[in-house]
Amino acid sequence: QVQLVESGGGLVQPGGSLRLSCTASGSIFRVYSMGWYRQVPGKQRELVAASTSSGPTNFADSVKGRFTLSRDYAKNTVYLQMNSLKPEDMAVYYCNAILQEGRFSRSSNYWGQGTQVNVSS
Repeated sequence: QVQLVESGGGLVQPGGSLRLSCTASGSIFRVYSMGWYRQVPGKQRELVAASTSSGPTNFADSVKGRFTLSRDYAKNTVYLQMNSLKPEDMAVYYCNAILQEGRFSRSSNYWGQGTQVNVSS
């Protein structure tokens, strides 16, 4: 059973920084991508940033230049460094991974439990 465990959310003032981390654990044969999405009440979940193992990192336009994504491939961990946070960044942030559990398994989509990011003075 694969689990994505997130940490790092919290309250920060506008202009501040937070770092989210997410580790995938369990039976993992191959990770195709890892990244972060966010959701506010009443709206659809949206991509923040995602990285595939063989391609570029994709960022939402609203976070370009402020957020960076990094991965520790050996630890199946993804980090989201969020700088210059704005009130509109406030949301529940969800870790996402597309991975293959076994050599002969299909790739599947996995989600973390979500971590709240609050940006307020």
